[in-house]
Amino acid sequence: MLALQGYYDGSTVQILEEIHAKKNQKLIITILDEFIDIDDINESTKNLSARGSLAQYANLELQKKEEFAWEEAVKDNYDNT
Repeated sequence: MLALQGYYDGSTVQILEEIHAKKNQKLIITILDEFIDIDDINESTKNLSARGSLAQYANLELQKKEEFAWEEAVKDNYDNT
């Protein structure tokens, strides 16, 4: 499940993050008892998700190592006992 931030502008729902959903994928929309100040939303963060903002720090070589890191750690721990 994925949670997105947005607001209702009186006629449509405005999403503040990039949506990673497929066509016809079901959504659950929850209305909160909180309000936002539209003036506080600036263009630099309007369409930026946390995932997208951290992508610039991605290291593909480390991602490959992380894939089996847990299995290797357990194996190493088991071998040392």
